[in-house]
Amino acid sequence: INTIMHELSIATSIIKTTENEVDAADGEKVLEIVLEIGKLSGVEIQSLYFVWELAAKNTILEDSKITIFEPEGIAICAECDTEFKMEKIYDSCPKCTSPFKTIISGKELKIKKLIIN
Repeated sequence: INTIMHELSIATSIIKTTENEVDAADGEKVLEIVLEIGKLSGVEIQSLYFVWELAAKNTILEDSKITIFEPEGIAICAECDTEFKMEKIYDSCPKCTSPFKTIISGKELKIKKLIIN
């Protein structure tokens, strides 16, 4: 249940941000929203889809199409400069096993596009 509460608060935050943007653009309804949520962001995508309909009910996002892109986790090792794919946030460099890295992709949580009318 903690996962669902986490995703519900994320959905609510996305909806509030979207409402502010649509108000600023004098729009009335969102036809489609495109999100970018990285694989290392800590967001459980299936849970977000599960709570989305409930969270969007009676908002400008009700009945809108939702599309989510999930960028891969990619990091550069701080020790040997190897670029590598990450499945989990704590993955170490596969070349030198150093845990120290700079994450360059995978932690995103962005609204990429809104189609409004």
